[in-house]
Amino acid sequence: MPAPSIADNFARVREHIARAAERSRRRVEEITVVAVSKTFPAEAIRAAHAAGLRHFGENRVQEWEGKQAHLGSLDDATWHLIGHLQSNKARRAVRLFHTVDSVDSMELAQKLDSAAAELNKRLRVLIEVRLDPAASKTGVAEADAPKLVQAILKLAHLDLRGLMGIPPYFEDAEKVRPYFRRLRDLRSNLRLSLRHALPELSMGMSHDFEVAVEEGATQLRLGTALFGERALAK
Repeated sequence: MPAPSIADNFARVREHIARAAERSRRRVEEITVVAVSKTFPAEAIRAAHAAGLRHFGENRVQEWEGKQAHLGSLDDATWHLIGHLQSNKARRAVRLFHTVDSVDSMELAQKLDSAAAELNKRLRVLIEVRLDPAASKTGVAEADAPKLVQAILKLAHLDLRGLMGIPPYFEDAEKVRPYFRRLRDLRSNLRLSLRHALPELSMGMSHDFEVAVEEGATQLRLGTALFGERALAK
């Protein structure tokens, strides 16, 4: 029996999103699927685009530079940098991506703002909040997020759209719910205190995206659920 196609997988994902949205009394139109295409070849991205996906997430500047030449015709796609970005690669990232979803320091924000000014561009960004206490994880500490939000709102060439978070991995997706709630509540508090919309809440991956939808996610970062296991990727 042939493996499911990306189109089949996307159809299945949409069904799950619709059910989760119904349970939480949300509209499916509020939720964007970002196809996490890291490690997958340009052909897989083309197939995902043909299936109706329009947002794609890459982890590394260098990997996306190698794919971009083969995907220039997909001019209605939005390219997200979702991985940790070193500040010395900020200019390349601003040139290559429509949005950087992993801003976690003022130093990086200032480098992105400066690069965007040089390129006469206003760059969409999300602040990555560290939900996983493991030392190896990136993101700004929750307690420091308000200060970073305030500072970024003063940068003329960055358009701060919201927050992103990656919780610890649990086999039981229900165990991740408190982490998603914390991120949602943090955004709500920031909206009230700073009087800024922060419309985007990027949380939820292939194994827990239904819980993320129920807790208010507006962007889901899905790789395996769409493209299959990464071990099969080139």
